[in-house]
Amino acid sequence: PWLDWFKVEGWPLSAYDGSRTANYRGWWNNRALPEFNHDHPDVREYIMRIAEYWLEQGIDGWRLDVPFEVKTPGFWQEFRQRVKAINPEAYIVGEIWRDARQWLDGEQFDGVMNYIFTGATLAFAGQGHIQKDLVDAPAYDAYPAIDAAEYGRQIQELLELYPWDIQLAQLNLLSSHDTARVRSILGHDRASIKLAVLLLLTFPGAPSIYYGDEVGLPGRLDPDCRWSFPTRSRWDLDLLNYHRDLIALRHRYAALQTGDYRTVFTDGLVYGFERKLGQMAVRVYANGGSDPTTVPLAPDQWDIRFGNGHLHQGLQLPPREGCVVVAQDKT
Repeated sequence: PWLDWFKVEGWPLSAYDGSRTANYRGWWNNRALPEFNHDHPDVREYIMRIAEYWLEQGIDGWRLDVPFEVKTPGFWQEFRQRVKAINPEAYIVGEIWRDARQWLDGEQFDGVMNYIFTGATLAFAGQGHIQKDLVDAPAYDAYPAIDAAEYGRQIQELLELYPWDIQLAQLNLLSSHDTARVRSILGHDRASIKLAVLLLLTFPGAPSIYYGDEVGLPGRLDPDCRWSFPTRSRWDLDLLNYHRDLIALRHRYAALQTGDYRTVFTDGLVYGFERKLGQMAVRVYANGGSDPTTVPLAPDQWDIRFGNGHLHQGLQLPPREGCVVVAQDKT
C-alpha cells in the first residue's frame, strides 16, 4: 500500500547498498531521507495526522523545515486549517530566509525565521568583528558592516514588507542550527554580542534565542554549531544576566512587545528607535562606534531603564554600548 508514497525510479530498490546508486529520490540526494510523494492523498493525510497528533499531546505549534520544497498545491493551506482547528493559538513558523510574502498571506504560516533581521543586525552590531567566512554560506547579508543610516533603511524596508500583525509574529533570531553561532560570527567580541542581543530583544516580533547563545556557547558552521549545552562551569554568567535583564524589561513594558516602531536617530554608527504603545514610549539607542557620543535627548523627559548611558545635557553613550530610556509619565 505504500508503493506510491515515494519517488521510486527503478527496481529492485537499492536502499542500503552504498556501492550502488540509490534508485529513488532522496532529499538533497541523501539516500537516508527518501522524498515523500506529497501529491498522493494518503501521504498528505499521513502528514496532517502527525501534525494533529502532536498538537493533541500538547505542543504549541510547528516549525517547518524547507517548506518551499513541498510543491503540492493547497498543502500548507490544509495544514494550517487542520492545525488551527485543534488549537487556534498554535504557532506555525516556516524556514524561509528571504522575502516570504507568498507564505504570509494569512492562509499558510503565522511567521517565518526572520533572517532579514538577522543579517542587518549582525552587520550593524558587529562592525569590524564579523567573521566573513562564517556568514558567506548560507548567505544572509551579515557582511559587510553597515552604518546606522543603512541599518535604519534596511529595517524600514523589512517593516514595510509585511503587515504589522505579521511583523509581531516573526521569529527573530541571531543564530540557529543552520548558521554559525552569534559568538563566533562576531569574533567573540562581547560588545558586539551585547549590541546584537539588545536589538533582538527590543524588536517587534517573537525573539528566539538558540540554546546556549545566552551563556556564550561558540560554534562555527554546521555541525560545529550543534554542540550540547555546556556545563555550568563554562557559562558566561555576565552574558546570561544581560539576556535575563533584557527579557525582564521586555515583559515590563508592553511597548516593547506590541508597540509600533520608528527610527528616531541615525548618526554615523549611532542608531536609535522608539517603540510606542498608547502613551507609553520606550527608546533604544545603540552606539556601534569606538568613541563616546551624545544623543540629543531632554534629561527631564526620559529615565534610563537599561544600560550604562547617562542623562546630562543629552544622553551620554559610552562606546560600543546600548541604552534603553522610557518617557516620564507626566500625568
